[in-house]
Amino acid sequence: MNQNPCIIALDVDSVEQARALVRRLGGAAPFYKVGMELYAAAGMEFVRELVGQGKQVFLDMKFYDIGETVKRAVAQVARCGVRFLTVHGSGAVMRAAVEGKGGAPLGLLAVTVLTSFDRNDLADLGYPCAVSDLVALRVRKAVEAGIDGIVCSPLEAASVRALAGPGTILVTPGVRSAGAGKGDQKRVATPAEAIRAGANYLVIGRQVTRAEDPAGEMARILEEIRAGA
Repeated sequence: MNQNPCIIALDVDSVEQARALVRRLGGAAPFYKVGMELYAAAGMEFVRELVGQGKQVFLDMKFYDIGETVKRAVAQVARCGVRFLTVHGSGAVMRAAVEGKGGAPLGLLAVTVLTSFDRNDLADLGYPCAVSDLVALRVRKAVEAGIDGIVCSPLEAASVRALAGPGTILVTPGVRSAGAGKGDQKRVATPAEAIRAGANYLVIGRQVTRAEDPAGEMARILEEIRAGA
């Protein structure tokens, strides 16, 4: 297990709120996720600010566009010191992202199926298959494309690990301690369960960011992981 496998999701709508959370967590949280909401409010300037503070940044943008656009956008991100960037699990998108990254240390993560989706959601999109089947297909395509890691539900982490091999980075959102609210997630597991299933990193949001004592809640989650390992 990583010393601290938790990536804190800064799912807030202003840079002031994000800065306040980072200050409150201090050294307890070295790794943060910047998603679309915060990116729309603060852009790459805030991403660079976090990197400048010595924080690791997971830029969760799920790039999905024509190949040339993806390639150029990934090349821009690769220059900024970001640790992880998400792209859609489409073969053409992933290949373009790998080309755009070049030799940079940026870790590219393919998104398989969103943790808020179930089989009914896939059917609505025209995929007449189980979630696990689509996840498996996208994992195989990601490995073929040379992608560094996979974003998947903790419920699929063990099967994804078996498909992708030991060297692939697995990042799992949809992680909640027992008793914590699921929010809009449908396929969830506890932090200890996700680590046991093969996850390298856990994306955790409201359980920490909305806690009375965010740093204390982070410490409690880490203890829970250690006890369940």
